[in-house]
Amino acid sequence: MSGRDLGLGLDLILKLELLQATGSFKPRGAFNRMLSAALPAAGVATASGGNHGAAVAYAARALGVRAEVFCPVPTPVAKTTRIEGYGAVLHRVGAAYDEARLASEARAAETGALIVHAYDQAEVLAGQGTVGLELEQDAPEATHVLVATGGGGLIGGIAAWYAGTPVRIISVEPEGCPTLATALREGRPVPCPVGGVAADSLGARQVGGIMFAVAKDHVAQAVLVTDDAIRDAQRRLWDALRLVAEPGGATALAALTSGAWAPPAGARVAVVLCGSNTDPAKVAG
Repeated sequence: MSGRDLGLGLDLILKLELLQATGSFKPRGAFNRMLSAALPAAGVATASGGNHGAAVAYAARALGVRAEVFCPVPTPVAKTTRIEGYGAVLHRVGAAYDEARLASEARAAETGALIVHAYDQAEVLAGQGTVGLELEQDAPEATHVLVATGGGGLIGGIAAWYAGTPVRIISVEPEGCPTLATALREGRPVPCPVGGVAADSLGARQVGGIMFAVAKDHVAQAVLVTDDAIRDAQRRLWDALRLVAEPGGATALAALTSGAWAPPAGARVAVVLCGSNTDPAKVAG
């Protein structure tokens, strides 16, 4: 598409993962994890800021197993409504993802349920990496791929797919959730602050170890953007294309629209728009 519609002076390739089932890319990893394991009678358990929980609930319903999803108390209603609508048992626990994760792990240990981690499992990364497979097939001309990073399952899977190619993978994070930027600076995953407008989807306390092993060699750059830049990117997507993106879903685009990342001359840029689970009135109002 022409980037002029979004106020940019270059053509863009948009990967519309916000139009997937459940409103995000997350069913890719959820299905791959669940189809790769023997599902116990107790079903599955997971923790999520919302999108992964909805994907696990959706996959569990499709596969005919029970799902329990643990979400932080501030998780937006747009996301918890999806989770319950797909038939999962929803537990609201704690103020942030890490507290919900500990509760889900304790529950799985008690019941024997299979843990479907939001980002730090090989099967989950491989499932999310199919975004890269499709993007390479649909847009082989892409030279740079911008991806929003939270716990890192999506960018880890995409970076693993493109490993060994000239394509440059660019991580984009909110300033309030700088997990990968900090890990790359420190040389290892470390706990980070969690805050800001996109914390419900990108608010992991630190990146996963599996993805970091990929990212340290195959993510070219980690860029940070402000909350104002994310909101502006949301508005541009709505005004120009009538696409509703949640804050995390618009974060990768915000690196371009804010100027936080400038493409080199001749670049063919692809942007992954990864989620749409938000109140549309907050975007279009």
